[in-house]
Amino acid sequence: MRDNGRPGRYCSRYFSITAMKLKIAIFGGSGYGGSELLRILLQHPHAEVRFVTANEHAGKAVSEVHKNLLGLIDLQFIKAPENLEILNDIDCAFFALPHGQAMEIVPRLSPNVKVIDLSGDFRLNDADVFAKHYGREQTAMDAQAQFVYGLTETNREAIKSAMRIANPGCFATATLLGMAPLVANGLLSCRVIVDAKTGSSGSGAKAAANTHHPQRSTSFYAYKPFTHQHVPEIEQELKSIGEWNNELVFMTHSLPVARGIFASIYCELKSEMPAADVRAMYEDFYRDSFFVRFVDGSPDINWVKTTNFCDLGFATRGRQLVVFSAIDNLVKGAAGQAVQNMNLMFGMDEKTGLMLVGTNP
Repeated sequence: MRDNGRPGRYCSRYFSITAMKLKIAIFGGSGYGGSELLRILLQHPHAEVRFVTANEHAGKAVSEVHKNLLGLIDLQFIKAPENLEILNDIDCAFFALPHGQAMEIVPRLSPNVKVIDLSGDFRLNDADVFAKHYGREQTAMDAQAQFVYGLTETNREAIKSAMRIANPGCFATATLLGMAPLVANGLLSCRVIVDAKTGSSGSGAKAAANTHHPQRSTSFYAYKPFTHQHVPEIEQELKSIGEWNNELVFMTHSLPVARGIFASIYCELKSEMPAADVRAMYEDFYRDSFFVRFVDGSPDINWVKTTNFCDLGFATRGRQLVVFSAIDNLVKGAAGQAVQNMNLMFGMDEKTGLMLVGTNP
């Protein structure tokens, strides 16, 4: 695993979580990702949100846009500041902006401000691959070299010392957590097929033809076949986890639900492995990872919605293995994992502020 992090102003032996609160800025707080960041950080015992940007909502109360936060926050949205010296007093800046915008701001920030970017701007270390999959030039490759990939469970030590984090994509999180133990242990023999499905919140807060409720609520369809932007991200990170020379077939589908990702990962192993042995191997790999849980058979997105958990299940037949992975795309797939990474960057227990309990039903 690469470690591009540099020692920060705080580490576990210097940062006293009882003496101060982290001063937080959020760029792009009006979307679903920004809303979830606010929901989580407002409950975090050692975080204080100082300002939230949303250009088209500037001047509006945050709780006017995110009505679930009514009575919990008294901030107003502001326009993204032109003079970034306002951030010199900030400990950590989260970027929940559309792809292409963080790369315009981050290079101008003080190196003392820790950054967690939830967009795809800094995930890929190849500018040509970025341009192909995101449809725009990566104009900040020098800054990209400073970023550590923020899949917490596989890159924990590098995250602890990092100043810049590229938070993983939601599909990438579900897929990589499902595949990492197999790749790390060199167990795969041929191509891997990932059949992944997501809820409509993955398309963002602004309505579009394919996310409009009458279209989506009773529909089911595939999209971005062989072109999804998370594919190169997944393959890049698999190579950092272990020896990855296999073919990946990755297909995404739209679910008629609001939130959640469910991925079925079809593999063939080098030798037969009973489901109990697969589970034991996974449990050992994730023995220090509180937010990875194991279920008998198939997980269910209802069990992980609004939480930071990834639930994994397995089915085997001879050398054939299917790994089932379920996450909340907005929490473990975005804001929750971002806060989990923030906790590590500032020497806190990674569970801090993230003991989010799901609902039943």
